[in-house]
Amino acid sequence: FLSQYHPLSSIYDWLDILSEEYPHLISQEWVGQSYEGRDIKAYYISASHYTNQNPKNKTIIVTGGIHAREWISTTTALYVMTELVSRYGESKKVSEYLNKLNFLIIPVMNPDGYEYSWTTERLWRKNRQETFLPRCFGIDIDHSFDYHWTQTSDNDYPCDEDYAGDDPFEAIEAEQYNDYLNYTKSHFNIHGYIDLHSYAQEILYPYAFSCKEMPDDEENLIELGYGLAKAIRGKTGKHYGVFPACKDRNSNLMPGLGSGSSLDYMYNKRAYWAFQIKLRDSGSHGFLLPSKFIIPVGQEIFRSVKYFSDFILNPE
Repeated sequence: FLSQYHPLSSIYDWLDILSEEYPHLISQEWVGQSYEGRDIKAYYISASHYTNQNPKNKTIIVTGGIHAREWISTTTALYVMTELVSRYGESKKVSEYLNKLNFLIIPVMNPDGYEYSWTTERLWRKNRQETFLPRCFGIDIDHSFDYHWTQTSDNDYPCDEDYAGDDPFEAIEAEQYNDYLNYTKSHFNIHGYIDLHSYAQEILYPYAFSCKEMPDDEENLIELGYGLAKAIRGKTGKHYGVFPACKDRNSNLMPGLGSGSSLDYMYNKRAYWAFQIKLRDSGSHGFLLPSKFIIPVGQEIFRSVKYFSDFILNPE
């Protein structure tokens, strides 16, 4: 299953099977519904059984599929999930992670867009929400979060793929995710966030909205980012650059392209340590990454998740 791309229904069916196979490690949770009524699902992974969740454990959140066309981000989230549960009890390290940490993994943050990228337009990016222009659908979920959300000429036209909506959290999926964290997981101790995207082979740290403002712990974020990149290189030999997200988005030149990101929002409001990882490749295939790369990308990112987990457990 993990070596191929799959439509949404197959992914959810497979995750049901995985959850049944590892009921002591996986709890399936409902984040909310998309604009078109599809379920957004999160998977709580921990040796603390779902009936006895331990919110005091440090929690790492991993999201994939915010942008519909970035299929490799969803398969990578699935790969990380599978490695965590299948190696528990066999790998000393993985067992330690699940004994001492909570993982929340959301493989498909944008189910409507993902489905649309399978049925209609492979390179669709946004969700499928109606806008004030009847012929132009979709809000970019990754411009919809309420931290330095701004509407500029770069992101205010509904037909553009970077459209940010008219208000923060107008993208229903972003709003549902925020509500889920506010209510269902309000008591959880969120320490780490990894948002998976493609493509570019980059590890991006806050901020996306501006290169003029620096995070208080920028030096530590940079050091941790290089650690993640080194872990990847040690596994597959692939080079991932480490940059502030504003450089990737050119938000120093076009401010709207860096506004309202989930990276900045999670870092500022939720998590101590937050990164966006742009997966393979560096441009030869772009968003149309062949399925033969799914496993190698999964392997290298799982290695980086292990490094991240080690750091979260022992930040000194």
